[in-house]
Amino acid sequence: MALFDLPLDRLRSYRSGSTEPEGFDGFWAGTLAQARQHDLDPRFERVATGLSTVTTYDVTFAGFGGHPVKGWLTHPAGAAEPLPLLVEFVGYGGGRGLAHTHLLWASAGYAHFVMDTRGQGSGWSTGDTDDPVGSAPASPGFLTRGIEDPDAFYYRRVFTDAVRAVEAARSHPLTDSSRTAVTGVSQGGGITLAVAGLMHDLSAVAPDVPFLCDYQRAATITDEMPYREIGRYLSAHRDRRDRVFETLSYFDGVHFAARATAPALFSTALEDEVCPPSTVFAAYNSYAQDDKRIEVYDFNGHEGGGPFQQVKQLDWFAERLGAGI
Repeated sequence: MALFDLPLDRLRSYRSGSTEPEGFDGFWAGTLAQARQHDLDPRFERVATGLSTVTTYDVTFAGFGGHPVKGWLTHPAGAAEPLPLLVEFVGYGGGRGLAHTHLLWASAGYAHFVMDTRGQGSGWSTGDTDDPVGSAPASPGFLTRGIEDPDAFYYRRVFTDAVRAVEAARSHPLTDSSRTAVTGVSQGGGITLAVAGLMHDLSAVAPDVPFLCDYQRAATITDEMPYREIGRYLSAHRDRRDRVFETLSYFDGVHFAARATAPALFSTALEDEVCPPSTVFAAYNSYAQDDKRIEVYDFNGHEGGGPFQQVKQLDWFAERLGAGI
């Protein structure tokens, strides 16, 4: 795959044309206030994984609407003092998977929480969280569910779940809430940016090749899924373009980035047709914190930096959160 997006020098100055809705802050303040009317009720049930170096808990907490959301909390075996906390969100179509598959961050000395994504978990890893809320007609996938109304849009529920996931993870006695980071790849990176804009007491933010940014450009620059779901929806609903992009503006990583306060480590790949680099730079260039950097992988697609990015994250998180063991 050859380079298809803007040249790197233009990417570094690119600004999104997405217009922030006037009611953005009030919408999210009201959404989170509604969610917090429900008791968070975090429950941690230790599970047997057959592993001797880590301890894992099956977690349930109340997310959007009080709906039960699942997660895994893993920490080094034998930990006795609160550890820095790293909360991870997963990619599109995946779920939290099996408990023994999450070892990197606990092995590095962190308390590691993986949030299940409601209604997902049948694409490339399994999930255990239902989405009990229906929607109007939508294109197959998740990106157009409720897309004509911000109140009904699928990611209103997911982003709310994510904030509540951080709150639930922080409630465990072996997590240090003063040292909390959020991270994720693709959809997980987009959720990471939403949490960064909604929670202003985080220590570090690391979105990798983030999805859910600069929707209007993404929908017109790439034919790849999931952004193509928007085009498919509008190819049928020809008269609803303005309404759709008005809804999406409430969920754009560009606007969450503009409200973020924690140091950030982004990544992008210049041959990424799934999350085009200009959409990633749109969020990065809007990110409000001066302490930020972006790793660019010239000859990679949506896999981004993969294990090479993880090496950079290990060093970067250690600097900002401290070693956990």
